[in-house]
Amino acid sequence: MIFDGVDAARRTWSLGDDSVIARLLVGLGVDLVRAAGVTPVHRVLDVAAGNGNAAIAAAEAGADVTASDVTPALIEHGRAEAARRGVGMEWQWADAENLPFADDEFDVVLSCIGVMFAPDQAAAARELCRVCRPGGTLALASWTADGAMGRLFALLERYAPTREPGAAGPTAWGDPAHVRALFGDRATRLSTHRRTARLDFTGSPAQWCALHRDAFAPVVETYERLGDDPRAIAALDGELLRFATSEYLGTLGGPGRYEFEYLLVLAQPAG
Repeated sequence: MIFDGVDAARRTWSLGDDSVIARLLVGLGVDLVRAAGVTPVHRVLDVAAGNGNAAIAAAEAGADVTASDVTPALIEHGRAEAARRGVGMEWQWADAENLPFADDEFDVVLSCIGVMFAPDQAAAARELCRVCRPGGTLALASWTADGAMGRLFALLERYAPTREPGAAGPTAWGDPAHVRALFGDRATRLSTHRRTARLDFTGSPAQWCALHRDAFAPVVETYERLGDDPRAIAALDGELLRFATSEYLGTLGGPGRYEFEYLLVLAQPAG
């Protein structure tokens, strides 16, 4: 979903418990770090790091890592998870549209399902390029509009619109043409690759719905926006269950899985 500003984004991602969802998708961060070619010689920044799936994976690869996010609650979850896994790294509050870092400060700049939620997409793209040294690596993973997560966001948007009609939403970062336009001549050697993140889930579709209604911030916020309207809540309940059932892969009763398409973007900042 898209938000009106830093305060709105912080409030939204403070809802629920996104660390629960992050644990289901931990492999996505590992895959992004691998695709970026992170090694111990690199200084790495994870922008809109959330709970730190990618940042922690980069630290486990031996890199010097800074994880940044606009939501203090997510930073605290990430810091606790990094400590649990025994990796050292820096955590810093930062707005993706106005990063508090020097030009060319990092060798690798990552964002794993993070910067795509920045309200000002053009500003975020400029900042990603600014803080990464020329010839360094930009590596982004963003949900696509026509993948399962894109379909979920479209469903939520019908019940609680968060942007003006025609405005680019977060999954625009999953469109290769849109990403190329955002970076323009600031990035070279830009390549895009459609990939799939697998979420193993042994519960039923109804349990998937309950988990996301309690824990996944965009779903929590959508229900909150509906207030006490029983018809709207019942309609959303039904659509969410139909979504979870139609996207479920495997035999009902488990084990099953969900697959979410994302766009991997790799690029180098121009000199």
